[in-house]
Amino acid sequence: MKRFFKPIEKEGSAKKPLLSPSKHGAENGDALPEVDVKKEPLKFLTWNANSLLLRVKSNWPEFSNFVSNLDPDVIAIQEVRMPAAGSKGAPKKPGELKDDTNSSREEKQILMRALSSPPFGNYHVWWSLADTKYAGTALLVKKCLRPLKVSFSLDGTVSKHEPDGRVILAEFETLRILNTYAPNNGWKEEENSFQRRRKWDKRLLEFVVQSSDKPLIWCGDLNVSHEDIDVSHPEFFSAAKMNGYVPPNKEGKVSRRI
Repeated sequence: MKRFFKPIEKEGSAKKPLLSPSKHGAENGDALPEVDVKKEPLKFLTWNANSLLLRVKSNWPEFSNFVSNLDPDVIAIQEVRMPAAGSKGAPKKPGELKDDTNSSREEKQILMRALSSPPFGNYHVWWSLADTKYAGTALLVKKCLRPLKVSFSLDGTVSKHEPDGRVILAEFETLRILNTYAPNNGWKEEENSFQRRRKWDKRLLEFVVQSSDKPLIWCGDLNVSHEDIDVSHPEFFSAAKMNGYVPPNKEGKVSRRI
């Protein structure tokens, strides 16, 4: 899903955060210091970048202008496609960008330079990354809108990241923001992708039900097609009878309910 949420206008005010999340454990799900936050996020932008580095090299002026004009409080990005930190064979750090080789260091510098330029310098960035240039998510939150906690898993284990960096969850005083990149059904039966997707849907539904104590803003690439208009070429996919394509509204009950 590559759509933008309609902005909601509302007055408010906030004090700037005291500490940077990257230096004080926020990326590991730790509770952040209390800040006098009087404004909650009201404008949301979600985008499947299909390689954030490629977008920086090819489409950054257009995206920067779009963000400047919309002025979203939160930007949820899917398919970042940047590898997690960690040398070959060593445990990875999915909350950090890889920079232990010349090429990865150069790519990180290009990306961070873009994210430090206007208007993105006004945002804190959290990452959840795969081991390779695959999947991955990022969440950008305005610095004046300090989340109480940021975690990266659906099961409540705040120090753990979902495989392939598919989840970032930010909790605020009155709401939660969930950024997800859902696995697709795959293309080959032997991949067991259908079972993987059914398990994902079940876990996600359980999470949504259990998170009813606060409003939940759920955004991301959900890899679903509610209607034919949500598919680029529905006639082609239906005629091709591809394993990974299920016609709109033909998914199981869990998929239709969420």
